Amino acid sequence: MALLFTFFFLLCFSLSTGEKTQNATHVSFSFPLSSRRLSPRPTPATNLYPSFVSSLKQNPRIRPSSSYNFRSTFKYSMALIVSLPIGTPPQTQQMVLDTGSQLSWIQCHNKVAKKLRPPPTAAFDPSLSSSFSVLPCTHPACKPRIPDFTLPTSCDQNRLCHYSYFYADGTLAEGNLVREKFTFSNSQSTPPLILGCAEDSADGRGILGMNLGRLSFASQAKISKFSYCVPTRSIRPGYTPSGSFYLGENPNSSGFRYVNLLTFPQSQRMPNMDPLAYTLPMQGIRIGGKRLNISAAVFRPDAGGSGQTLIDSGSEFTYLVDEAYDKVRAEVVRLVGPKLKKGYVYSGVADMCFDGDAMEIGRLIGDMVMEFEKGTEIVIAKENVLADVGDGVHCVGIGRSGMLGIASNIIGNVHQQNLWVEYDLANRRVGFGKADCSKAV
Repeated sequence: MALLFTFFFLLCFSLSTGEKTQNATHVSFSFPLSSRRLSPRPTPATNLYPSFVSSLKQNPRIRPSSSYNFRSTFKYSMALIVSLPIGTPPQTQQMVLDTGSQLSWIQCHNKVAKKLRPPPTAAFDPSLSSSFSVLPCTHPACKPRIPDFTLPTSCDQNRLCHYSYFYADGTLAEGNLVREKFTFSNSQSTPPLILGCAEDSADGRGILGMNLGRLSFASQAKISKFSYCVPTRSIRPGYTPSGSFYLGENPNSSGFRYVNLLTFPQSQRMPNMDPLAYTLPMQGIRIGGKRLNISAAVFRPDAGGSGQTLIDSGSEFTYLVDEAYDKVRAEVVRLVGPKLKKGYVYSGVADMCFDGDAMEIGRLIGDMVMEFEKGTEIVIAKENVLADVGDGVHCVGIGRSGMLGIASNIIGNVHQQNLWVEYDLANRRVGFGKADCSKAV
């Protein structure tokens, strides 16, 4: 399958309850992670694991009160898929680790009751879990306070909270909102968290929402920080490289460089911005040692929210707004213009593609660098500048966000290779550290 990524628009909702969650105790967990290759986000037929755009008025501050410490490895082809133990006793579920979405959901099937249509073997069976419960229509999460940007919910025939949402490709995922524990051992588990229990979706894998929203796994489980290290991907048949994932403290963090997240007043409503995303203070781009003539304002949200720069584990390629994309493309054309695949636009958003030797073209382009405050940088090595999109074609891993109808800059996981990325929720910052992520780290 081809590589890029599709940006989903999920209408998320704001959770307002009177419930008080007790502080969790210190725990130590380990989950396996795997991966799968995704088709381009703009493609209208096949993508299922995108990032969602939350559209809430508020940007609630996460206040972690518990400490998690867990390490695991994962396989990486383009989506980061974590295997999590859910329920009592736990059933292992595969979920896409997505820092761009809020609501987590799993594929649910009662394997006993659904004999007429055999469920996916990896689907979660609610009837086997003693900690599973379904939210009634009267639950506050089923009646969002914000009517214009909500997760569509309704009462089903059993007076349970039913939700549904469409991805950009027309795929429908729907089911009930439920509460369920993540059970890591006999003595250690999260409190019951609100999840989507999807009865009908095109794949058995779910989503692990990790943004700043109150319904995200990170927020509900009171995660203080989490991090991952994405290895260089490989197209070698039968081989998928492994990376590392931590919940809680990362022993490598002493070498990380941090940038503070941009924050926005709750009263400041910007229709083109996702207030629950991890918004970074990006300042510029260099290609082959040359700093491009792009104003830093292009990477900051304007009065309407356009220009936001966010980092997203659930997105594959990086997207840039037109002004930045045009400058990047102009420099690529200057360096390797004659080698461009003429008239070719990958999935309607990426037109810096080549048929020739990817390593040679990468050397001609050189390293790409994303610049942030305090001298912090994301360096995309020249050997990783191009991504294999199939049929012998390689494209610079950057798309034009305007073609998706999005006014944001999005740093996808293709530009997080060989890099520790730590989301420090307690201190509202993101850290970066160079690493060989194919090794145990």
